[in-house]
Amino acid sequence: MDRLASFGSDPFDKPPCRGCSSYLTEPYIKCAECGPSPFLLCLQCFTKGFEYKKHESDHKYEIMTSDFPVLDPGWTAQEEMSLLEAVMDCGFGNWQDVAYQMRSKSKEECESHYMKNFINNPLFSSTLLSLRQIEESRSADGAIAFKPTEDPPRPTFDSVLSRDMAGYMPARADFMEEFDNYAEWDLKDIDFVDDDSDVLHSLKVAVVDIYHSRLKERQRRKKIVRDHGLINLRKFQMLERCYPKEVQELYDVMRRFARVAGPTEHDKFIESHARESPGPRAKVYERVKRVREDERRKRTMLCDVLQYIQDGRACQQWLTLLCACFPPVSTATGRRSAPPLNLTGLPGTEKLNEREKELCQVVRLVPGAYLEYKQALLSECRRQGGLRLAQARSLIKIDVNKTRKIYDFLIREGCINKA
Repeated sequence: MDRLASFGSDPFDKPPCRGCSSYLTEPYIKCAECGPSPFLLCLQCFTKGFEYKKHESDHKYEIMTSDFPVLDPGWTAQEEMSLLEAVMDCGFGNWQDVAYQMRSKSKEECESHYMKNFINNPLFSSTLLSLRQIEESRSADGAIAFKPTEDPPRPTFDSVLSRDMAGYMPARADFMEEFDNYAEWDLKDIDFVDDDSDVLHSLKVAVVDIYHSRLKERQRRKKIVRDHGLINLRKFQMLERCYPKEVQELYDVMRRFARVAGPTEHDKFIESHARESPGPRAKVYERVKRVREDERRKRTMLCDVLQYIQDGRACQQWLTLLCACFPPVSTATGRRSAPPLNLTGLPGTEKLNEREKELCQVVRLVPGAYLEYKQALLSECRRQGGLRLAQARSLIKIDVNKTRKIYDFLIREGCINKA
């Protein structure tokens, strides 16, 4: 047997007892096997073993009551519901009227319980936030807010701008005329009565279904207008002009597809097609082609100069100047060697002498790291009475060529000895 919340505090909100047809008062019985519509019995009919059609007296049942605590041991579920209904009826803050409507709690008890469990409760605050987000998503069926700007244009009635905005009324956040504006006329004379024939009843239901489809089409069109910011047509056109001419033409062609995708997805769709079109790809090809031709001219420039320069001394001066302009190239790998490291402003530079600074520039090692490696090598050399290159490489986990240069430099300076 489960204790479940009732339909509401008003007994007229509950279905009547299936046995005596009286209004149900808590606690009452619900059959757990009969359905899908609930089979409810009052306690008197349940104790008499009332049976009806498929319902039998030995079926499993549930006791329906709200007399159990939910948020506070001193408040039952029925009192919680009564408090929420009283706050809705009397307004938040009118605790005297709320307590008068509840009858069972005082003004202070109502205020403290509501603030503790429904305002300052983090569980309910997150739930209320999710409910607010759901309500905002459902608000699409209501008024259309103007999203591109906080204050939309307010043109005079029947002006050119008003017609461009499709009769949008900013004060009401709605349109002057709806899509299929006279759809309600087909329903104004329809009345469902008991003596209608089956054919006439089906025709009336079909008319109502047609009207519902028109309402859905209205909401669909309003959603497109709201999501794409089409209320202010001129502002929308100005945003389109920000694209290149080719993309603007593609926008005009692909505009009909905007109704099946959101604004962000539609913009991505347009931009992706613009990138794949022949125009941009041809531009990329021409740019790469010019770069390739420039590189080819640079490679042939030296041959052209040597062909036309007959003076050997002038040729030698020109080659010297050319070598000074370009950094040296490693013959083994064909890669340009890295330029010396600039030590200006690096921490620890003031602790180095001129030779150590030159080493750090060539090896491209910051002064702080060099000082740490130097101290580690000196300590290991004093401990063992000497140091080999293999030991230095195992002690300093950096590039082996840099370790070799640091090791040789410290040997030349007399800071360490070979083992």
